[in-house]
Amino acid sequence: MKTEPMKTLTISLSPQQLARLQDAVGTGAYASNSEVVRDALRLWEQREEFRKLEMAKLKQAYDDGMASGEGRAVDADTLLAELKADARARG
Repeated sequence: MKTEPMKTLTISLSPQQLARLQDAVGTGAYASNSEVVRDALRLWEQREEFRKLEMAKLKQAYDDGMASGEGRAVDADTLLAELKADARARG
């Protein structure tokens, strides 16, 4: 598999971000500033993928709820009684 050559990018960091980046390289946790940024981007990509999956789950739950039929009004005491009855039925 052929890899693309690395591209140079200029970024702006806050003093705190720069200090953390330099500390990560200085302690040997990372070999270079670029390695820190690439790792951060990988983590961001993972988080974005997780968010997409969670949004898909929420959308499915919403769609399932909407397809389940007409809702009903229930007061707190009735709801609690029904939940307790369900719990007892399950053992």
